[in-house]
Formats: sequence, C-alpha cells, structure tokens
Amino acid sequence: MPQVTFYILPDDLQPAVAADGIDQTTSRLACQLATERFRQNQTVFILAQTQQQAEQLDEMLWRQDPDSFVPHGLSDEVTVTQAPVEIGTGAPKRHRQILINLAETIPAFANRFNQIIDFVPVDEIQKQQARDRYKQYRALGFTLETVPAPQLP
Repeated sequence: MPQVTFYILPDDLQPAVAADGIDQTTSRLACQLATERFRQNQTVFILAQTQQQAEQLDEMLWRQDPDSFVPHGLSDEVTVTQAPVEIGTGAPKRHRQILINLAETIPAFANRFNQIIDFVPVDEIQKQQARDRYKQYRALGFTLETVPAPQLP
C-alpha cells in the first residue's frame, strides 16, 4: 500500500493566490519537493487540478536556479516518458514512484505509486477537501502521516 504524507501549511501563512485562483504557495512547495525527490533518484508525477496549473508548474521548474534543474515535461509532450518528472491532469504516461497530488480529489490511479504527497492548505475550503482526501486514503488502507510543510527557499 502507498505511504501518504500530508504536508500541513502553517495557519499564519498568507496564501499567495494568483488571479487565476491557483495557490502559488502550494505550487512552489510541490516544485521544491519534486526537486528533492529527483535529487534522490526518484521519479515523480505531479497531478495538477487544471491544465493551466500544469503549465504554471512547468514554468516554475524551468525558472529554478540552473543548479537546481529538474528534467521534466508535461504529459502531452512527446518526450515526457524520458523525463524523471512528469506534470499532468490525468494518468501518467509511464510508471512513477511518487505522486504529488494538487487535485481536489484522489485520482483513481493513486494505488500505482509507492508514495503520495498531499497538502493541507490554509484556505478553509481547501483544508476541508484535504480532510476528505485523508479519510478516503485511510478507507483505502493507505499508510498516512502528517508533517509540517518545509520552509520555502
């Protein structure tokens, strides 16, 4: 069964929400965690809520410091199967070890991963959605843990 880690964002954190409604703080944290897992030679799939968010995550990874470069691609790109980090809104194109879930629900393919990373945002509606996902993961028999979110650089 997959191990699910929920990162709890601090309540005093001011959410950085862009005009398009995408939580920039959680997106930045997802990119940081994907970078860390890539450095540990793990493959990652970042599940975005929308195509617009997927494209933003792609851009965030491209804008990282050159020393922090992460080979990645969007699911609809031809070369994505060769990249260790894939970003998409549906099922990944090939097997990945880690799922970083930015969607509001648990994907039907969640049991394909060894580890799942999820988030408990500050926003009350998103926090309730995270609680619902937690209950669903538990009902599926996944191993759960909650930890404080790491500091963003």
